[in-house]
Amino acid sequence: MSAHERGPVSEAPRIRVAVVFGGRSTEHAISCVSAGSVLGVLDRNRYDVVPIGITAEGRWVLAGDDPSRLAIAGTELPSVDPTGAALVLAGDPTVKELVSLDVANVPPALGSVDVVFPLLHGPYGEDGTIQGLLELAGVPYVGSGVFASAAAMDKHHMKKLLAAAGLDVPRYVMVRAGEKVPPDVTDLDLPLFVKPARGGSSIGISRVDDRSLLDDALAEAHRHDPKALVEEAVSGREVECGVLVDADGVPRASVPAEIRVTGPQPFYDFEAKYLGDTTEFDIPPAIDDGVIARVQQSAVAAFQALDCEGLARVDFFVCDDGRVVVNEINTMPGFTPSSMFPRMWAASGVDYAALVDRLVADAIRRGTGLR
Repeated sequence: MSAHERGPVSEAPRIRVAVVFGGRSTEHAISCVSAGSVLGVLDRNRYDVVPIGITAEGRWVLAGDDPSRLAIAGTELPSVDPTGAALVLAGDPTVKELVSLDVANVPPALGSVDVVFPLLHGPYGEDGTIQGLLELAGVPYVGSGVFASAAAMDKHHMKKLLAAAGLDVPRYVMVRAGEKVPPDVTDLDLPLFVKPARGGSSIGISRVDDRSLLDDALAEAHRHDPKALVEEAVSGREVECGVLVDADGVPRASVPAEIRVTGPQPFYDFEAKYLGDTTEFDIPPAIDDGVIARVQQSAVAAFQALDCEGLARVDFFVCDDGRVVVNEINTMPGFTPSSMFPRMWAASGVDYAALVDRLVADAIRRGTGLR
């Protein structure tokens, strides 16, 4: 029988990917930028893409599929357009449906979802909340599960887990809003960094060189989070390393990168990260091969200590004596092509489009539920 007689060969169905971005945290704009980059690279011949924005108030809307609208324009940061059709994800694993809240105007793009790429940074997204919703809904998703996402977001508990795994972390004291500053803060050497316990993108962080300024720094951190950390500065080079799970589920470390702030910023703050041209990167860092190997080993160890999945970026201080100190781990790091995580993997032989494909495939491979 000829091919013509057998009829046309059916094409494999496209994977339906919901890209979720925005959110209620102070990192709303950075999430939009990350999503714009991912939307721009997803192959529409392989994927049926549904962009979903979450407004700063928490409203889910069907967003436009236009990556250019999610880019930073000069110093103007993007945000989710709140005028899109309102929707929710049904928390029913037998359905896996996006449901319109506007029954009079149901968007044609709604329906079942195969996998979610939650490009949310900070609380109400990167902290296990949306991961819990997706577990309830039975929809696979990119990145770590509920526990690892929550633990990594809370720097207080993250550092406890890392230290328990034998990893070196900076000395710190946790301070809750409305409570007196614990006396053991005086045991920490200046300078200090005061930061929200569950923040990101260096928002709300202050460097304190004079103890008389500690209360003001805590007030700023507590504006963003009722839990704050007072952390002893580590004198060392800032080095980051990406971790990506391979096709067999084994975490692998990327080529690391060193970050050098060349502008007037006192540290690697929000402006240095996103709004200026005052930061330089060395991939790989100009440090001893043995130290690079320890950074990579520590990155994988940190990933495993928190039971992470999919991807993470681990940030370090490398001291002059070769000591490798873990600063933090990010389970959904910035995800533009110029962000450190994709840049480190590009230097490791995995380009941006391939990186996105691998993460989607890994999410589908893992599925949901206990694992």
